[in-house]
Amino acid sequence: MPRNLKIAFAVLAVAVIIGLISLGSLRNHIKGLSVTQSTEEQARRAVLEPPISTPTDKPVEAKIYWAAGAGNVAPVEIELPLSADPVERSKQLLQALIANPPTADQRTLPASTTLLGFYILPDGTAVADFSDSLASELPSGILSESMAVNSIVRTLAANVPQLRRLKILIHGQEVDTLAGHVDLTGFFDLNPAPQPALSNASIPSGQPPATQGGTPVSSHPSPAAIASASPANASR
Repeated sequence: MPRNLKIAFAVLAVAVIIGLISLGSLRNHIKGLSVTQSTEEQARRAVLEPPISTPTDKPVEAKIYWAAGAGNVAPVEIELPLSADPVERSKQLLQALIANPPTADQRTLPASTTLLGFYILPDGTAVADFSDSLASELPSGILSESMAVNSIVRTLAANVPQLRRLKILIHGQEVDTLAGHVDLTGFFDLNPAPQPALSNASIPSGQPPATQGGTPVSSHPSPAAIASASPANASR
């Protein structure tokens, strides 16, 4: 082999080794930045959103739905101090959903998302009001939006049996979609009230209820229903 070719191969090998070392360092640096940002976000949240605590809190094995790959969400059982009051309990669950995903890949809601308010109407309809970042910082796409909504809906349904359906608001306002795809103009079913037993003859035929992102959805709300979802009209 010519001397010049040997030198060229040697230089190339050294360049590859240096590149691999640099790539590893870059990966570690990015990972370190991610951990730092996560720590800073947790510190910020601890100041702006201190953990919700009530006199009726008891340790409970809660099911929190986080991302499970391929656009799906799956429950993770964690022990949380949860209130007996359904409003405070729901706030505690949503706070945990936002702040404490087991890994970054399992996050379904932007870390900067804030729950601005949560109310329950007399008929069991829950109204969750989120900050703008839930929509503005969520990657636009049917999968990411469906996971975000499903994680909220299923977490509440699994842990707060008093809730019948859910309305999601963004900064106090009804919006057409979350980030361009998932429809937010309707209600999301949580724990429908049990229906009285019917005879076979009285059961109407028809199509199954419509679904949205894998979650059953009821009919669109009336203006009066949206107007009633306020601190003045809702039970806290």
